[in-house]
Amino acid sequence: MKKTILITGTSTGFGKLTAITLAKAGHHVVAAMRGTTGKNEAVAKELGAIPNIDVVELDVTSDNSVHKAIQQTLAKHGKIDVLVNNAGVTGFGVLEAYSIDKVKEMMEVNFYGVIRTYDAVLPSMRENRSGLIINISTGASGFTLPFMIPYFASKFAVESITEGLQAELKPYGIENVSIQSGVYPTEMNNGSKMGVHADKPEIVAAYGDDAVNAANQMGGALFGKMAEFKMNPQTIADGILVLVNMEKGKRPLRYPLDAVALGTDAEFIKARADIKSKWVGSYGFSL
Repeated sequence: MKKTILITGTSTGFGKLTAITLAKAGHHVVAAMRGTTGKNEAVAKELGAIPNIDVVELDVTSDNSVHKAIQQTLAKHGKIDVLVNNAGVTGFGVLEAYSIDKVKEMMEVNFYGVIRTYDAVLPSMRENRSGLIINISTGASGFTLPFMIPYFASKFAVESITEGLQAELKPYGIENVSIQSGVYPTEMNNGSKMGVHADKPEIVAAYGDDAVNAANQMGGALFGKMAEFKMNPQTIADGILVLVNMEKGKRPLRYPLDAVALGTDAEFIKARADIKSKWVGSYGFSL
């Protein structure tokens, strides 16, 4: 059945591929991005020329922009069946070298941006007692790594949103899924998209070569595996299509799509769910 699907961050990477993939599958896609008449004008026109795609201006860091885009979509299409929270930024550096402003900048996009879209879309979904919200998370969704702590903190927060709202929204027929994506060669990872990096050079210098070498070693391992496993961003777009077309009530809370993990991500997801079930049982309530 044809669905109306709004995707954030469609100017590049997973978002753009997902918009094209879902539109080709017959769904009606609202491709949301910022700068539709500025820096992203060319890609906005490119996507807008594809059948089944409407392009809308949306900046996830702005309350007004998010609500305006959602209301514009609802006015035109009557409902939003699926929201894909894809917009995001990454960043690198030792935590001490991040200013509070830089951490806030990371959270504005990756965390508050997700809350803003939920706030804007939930009233109509609750009224319709139906909806699906897919949040792009990360392969390391339950643990953190050095030199990327603010990024992982923001993704942990998104995991909390997804998991908590799954219970809160169940009575209204609204499902939530987070995708554990792993490392893929998108603009976010190849340096062509601006990241939110540590901004205190004097602190970076104080940590010296040991921290730099450790960070480079970790980065080399991540990107080396990405190349070794020929990670293709289309995998994420195809996975989102699978979730969209999946029977209601059958969708998992977490959906791992990381070949490099060799199944450890799925193992971790199951172990976490099992432990949580026991913990909830110990406290004597149900979810």
